[in-house]
Amino acid sequence: MTVSAVVAMIFLVLAWELWLAPMGGKPSWVVLKAFVLMLPLRGLLYGRRYTYQWYTMFVLLFFMEGVMRAWSDKGVSQLLAGVQVALTVISFVSATLYAKYSRPSLLQQVNSSNG
Repeated sequence: MTVSAVVAMIFLVLAWELWLAPMGGKPSWVVLKAFVLMLPLRGLLYGRRYTYQWYTMFVLLFFMEGVMRAWSDKGVSQLLAGVQVALTVISFVSATLYAKYSRPSLLQQVNSSNG
């Protein structure tokens, strides 16, 4: 679920900043934040618990941006900011749950009770 939300956010940012409602009315360097979202993607795809842990702090930057733009922008941009906020909440919650339930002590406890 986390990976799906991150990929959706990447496409959202690209569409938002290139075509739908770019800042200043024309595409700008702001679109590079889509590439910043790609930084944790490899670790998330491979299920690396450490990546999920730091991603929960990283995604809060996009949450804050979404909240601020939902508050200050109007029209399509405000709607897209709301979608970004929803995607960040989904990815934050799912990444937190993954990090919590994939901890080694819990996995050892589950394995020992099954064996």
